[in-house]
Amino acid sequence: MAKRIAFIGLGNMGSGMAANLVAHGHKVEAFDLDTAALGRAKLAGCGVHTSINAALDSADVVVTMLPDGKIVRSVYKNDVLKWAPRDALFIDCSTIDVASAHAVIAMAGTHGHPMVDAPVSGGITAAKNGTLTFMVGGSDAAFAAAQPILSAMGAAVVHAGGDGAGQAAKICNNMLLGATMVATSEAFAMAEKLGLDLQAFYDISSKSSGQSWSMTSYCPVPGVGPVTPADHDYEGGFTSALMLKDLRLAMAAAAESGANVPMGHRAAELYEAFVSAGNAGKDFSAIIKTLRK
Repeated sequence: MAKRIAFIGLGNMGSGMAANLVAHGHKVEAFDLDTAALGRAKLAGCGVHTSINAALDSADVVVTMLPDGKIVRSVYKNDVLKWAPRDALFIDCSTIDVASAHAVIAMAGTHGHPMVDAPVSGGITAAKNGTLTFMVGGSDAAFAAAQPILSAMGAAVVHAGGDGAGQAAKICNNMLLGATMVATSEAFAMAEKLGLDLQAFYDISSKSSGQSWSMTSYCPVPGVGPVTPADHDYEGGFTSALMLKDLRLAMAAAAESGANVPMGHRAAELYEAFVSAGNAGKDFSAIIKTLRK
C-alpha cells in the first residue's frame, strides 16, 4: 500500500533511498538544507520542500537519514514531534550512538509514535540500487509496520532486537569491517614485499581460510578481484571519514559496556591517523597506502 513519506536528509545515501521509495509507488515529500540535493530529489520524482514542516505535513511515515546523534535528537525534538501527524511511523536510518537511539525512540513513544532505529549497510551504490541491508531495532509491532517501507529500499531487512539494537548491530559490524580491511591490506602489503604476485595471492586467499568480505568483495588492491573503489583511485564507496565515525562510535560503546576490543581499537587508531593526514574523502580501503609504505 502506497504511503505518504516525509524523507529528511538527502545526502549521498538518502537521495538514492528516497528515489527507490518513489520507484515503489510511494509519495515522497523531501527536505534537506542543500538546494542541490533537493534538485536531485525532484528529478527522482520527490516532492521537495524548503521547510521541514511542509514536508512533514500529512505524512504517514517519517524517514530520517542524518549525520549524527546530536542532529537526530534535535530534529525529532524540535521539528518531527512538533509537525508530524499523531499516528505517523518514525524510521531513523542514520548511524548514531546507541544512547541517542534509545532517547529518540523514548521521545517518540511518549507522543504515541511507533519508531525503529534502522541503520544501513551497503554504501552509496546499494542505496541507489535498492539493495541495502537494514539492521532494525524496535518493538515487534514497530518493526512490522516499518518492514514494507524498508524493503522498498533494501534487499535485506533484519530485526536485530529491541530499541537501539539496530545501532548496536551496525557499530559491531562496522568495527569488524574496519579491522578486517586493515588486516586484508597488511596481508597484501606483506605479500608484495615477499615477492608474491598479488593476483596469485588473491586467488589463494580468497578460496582459503583468509577469505573475508574485505578480500573478495572489496579488495583494496587495484586490478585484483572485482571492480572496487581501488580501481578508481579510491574514490567513491565508503569514505575513510565515515569509517572513522563508526569506529569512534564503536570505541565509545565499548567503553560504556566494558567490552574488550583490541583489534577495533587499533583499527580506530590507524583510521584516525589516516584521516588526519588528509585522506578523509578517500575510500576506507585506501588504508592500504599507509601499510604499503
